[in-house]
Amino acid sequence: MAREVINLLELAAEEVPADLKAETYFDFSAHPFAHKALFDESSSVCQAISKISDYATAWLERAIAELKGSKGVQVVGAKDVHAQVLGEFEVVVCKGAVFAPRCIIGAKGKPGTIVVGPGASVVGCDLEVKKGSIFVGAGTSMEPGVGVKGPTIIGENCEIRQGAYLRGDCILGDDCTIRCEMKNAVVMNKGNFPHPSYLGDSLAGYMTHFGNQVTAANLGIYNGVRDKKDRINLTLEIAGKVYDIGTPKMGVVLGDFCQVGCSSTTDPGTFLRPFTIAYTLTRITRGLYGPNEVLKNKPMEHGVVERAPLRPL
Repeated sequence: MAREVINLLELAAEEVPADLKAETYFDFSAHPFAHKALFDESSSVCQAISKISDYATAWLERAIAELKGSKGVQVVGAKDVHAQVLGEFEVVVCKGAVFAPRCIIGAKGKPGTIVVGPGASVVGCDLEVKKGSIFVGAGTSMEPGVGVKGPTIIGENCEIRQGAYLRGDCILGDDCTIRCEMKNAVVMNKGNFPHPSYLGDSLAGYMTHFGNQVTAANLGIYNGVRDKKDRINLTLEIAGKVYDIGTPKMGVVLGDFCQVGCSSTTDPGTFLRPFTIAYTLTRITRGLYGPNEVLKNKPMEHGVVERAPLRPL
């Protein structure tokens, strides 16, 4: 007899298991986050992932409207920007900011907006606002070779390194270091993703970290060969009950202080509670881990790696 599958997105907030609630992963009292409202409006972390785009779009509209009415702000259009440009857009440049991008791709009809906060530096970057605006917080530095699509919100005093690719629907907190590829993801304050890696359809809490070449897989390999309309939603078993999370695409939820070592991968639908540490070269399968747990891949110590003498060449 087939087991009952519970639709997570149809549950009232009080019916959602604790293992899928934001407070299990993120301590907003100890580590305040400017975009906590995203989680206040969501009954589960899975629902929060599905709401990133709408939340970012609404937040950008409010922030831009408020900023345009303040003093010391310069608003310029495409004809006033010294860069390769295409389409319509506007730029809101705050006091002390440096804005010298390489390329800007705007929209047709309603123009997108780029905000460069006080003291921020955007140099040699490729920016696209066809589908949404881009907000760069005060003191943030974006190096040449960075690519960003809107809607994207970048917090204050971040370091966005050469090679970073933010593909849209991205929200970064303050003091983040980023060189990864991201899309539809939230990284909270002091998030540290400083190397080539991938984070999609995911949430990353306070002071989380990916080592070099870590991948948060967000679509199962068998779903990848199905047409989109035929893909099967991810499920998760908690306390003997099976929950349909409402989408076939999800990466990882990293609780506060989680760390994933170099060249590791997380399967779609992975949940790491706070202070979960994964060694290098670890495959973390779908499910729940932590808190305060170390995941070790130690093939040399446990005899998984075969050793043989080298024959004469």
